[in-house]
Amino acid sequence: MGLLIASTLVESLYVQANGERWRVSKERFAEALESSARRAFVGRDPQREELERYLGGLHLEDLALACACAAGDDGAWEHFVLEQRPYLYRAADALAQGGAARDLADALYAELFGLRERDGERQSLFRYFHGRSSLTTWLRAVLAQRFVDRLRTNRRMEALPDEESADALAAPGRTVEPDWHRYLALIQQALGRAVKALPARDRLRLACYYAQELTLAETGRVLGEHEATSSRQLARTRKAIRKEVERQLRVDHGLTNAEVDRCFECVTEDAGPLDLRNLLPPDSVRRKAALDRSS
Repeated sequence: MGLLIASTLVESLYVQANGERWRVSKERFAEALESSARRAFVGRDPQREELERYLGGLHLEDLALACACAAGDDGAWEHFVLEQRPYLYRAADALAQGGAARDLADALYAELFGLRERDGERQSLFRYFHGRSSLTTWLRAVLAQRFVDRLRTNRRMEALPDEESADALAAPGRTVEPDWHRYLALIQQALGRAVKALPARDRLRLACYYAQELTLAETGRVLGEHEATSSRQLARTRKAIRKEVERQLRVDHGLTNAEVDRCFECVTEDAGPLDLRNLLPPDSVRRKAALDRSS
């Protein structure tokens, strides 16, 4: 997408962002605005009014601060650490009691500062901040992702049960269903659309519990809610997905009630390559976008 933001609009937004305070150049700030807009309007060119409305709704001061930190401005960095460290520590303590996640918060600073360089430019994590949420909300989402990654890594190191033990599960057999591949393709298509249509927070909850295999308590900590709330919301989301998938199978594909039932039976007996992790958009857990859009 070839976005062209009018210089007068950049100037107006720069003033609103108080960009001079952090010595951010208007060119760098314009690049950040364009990057944010390209991400928001992927695959299409917005109308001028739509673009102006989107850019005007960004957290402009936070975006200017992020630009300055990414550029290595000492004053901006000191301000960021002073202002955001308490929020990061509180978020870390909410994820794991006893300060067990504070090291993750501290480790973020190296990524945010950008210790590595590529083509002479520091690779700061701030380049993924697009101003659609506040800087504090974005940092909480990034920290939550790091927490999920750690849990997944620890679980990979757990030993599998011995094949002869009572904990090992026998592989179930299944009868051959002539229409199994067709039914699976229809279910996968409908399920993908149903999941994509969910609110970002519901997608994140699904990803934590099913794709990342976190417990309800862990899922609740990531989303900042009680595990009972996570359980209720997951049940509500499952019901909504089932209803939408059935609607698509009947209305969009013209299946009878018996065929719809058989679709679900086939998937229950053998889901084959059907994997929720492949159906959930990458931004639901990775790259913080799910929480970014929901703010």
